Amino acid sequence: MTTPQIYVNLPVKDLQQSITFFTKLGYTFNPQFTDHKATCMVISDSIYFMLIVEEYFQTFTNKPIADAKKVTEAILCLSAESREAVDDITSKAVAAGGTIPRKAQDHGWMYTKGFQDLDGHLWEYIFMDHSVLPEN
Repeated sequence: MTTPQIYVNLPVKDLQQSITFFTKLGYTFNPQFTDHKATCMVISDSIYFMLIVEEYFQTFTNKPIADAKKVTEAILCLSAESREAVDDITSKAVAAGGTIPRKAQDHGWMYTKGFQDLDGHLWEYIFMDHSVLPEN
């Protein structure tokens, strides 16, 4: 059985600005799935984000595209290897033009912090220390 892959599709206003932003965060892009309408951002061997220009994205749905700067469409959460990694990626996002929508949440065993990208999409990074998980 092969490992399932996930492809999250996100509308973006300016593809090149989005590529520049996420490159500054350390992500790479698959050139086989990149043109002037979309790009494939590689998160891991099984997780990919398709950044798609809004006009092209609209051809995939009959619904209006949410303006993520005005409404929350989803929170995209990815795990991190440490608290420091969470702080590092969110600091890079701010340096690249993103914003921090709320302060970090520290629950002892779980630490989360996120950012809002150039199009308003909410990203959250989470570190969980399984050695100190509370018992049910």
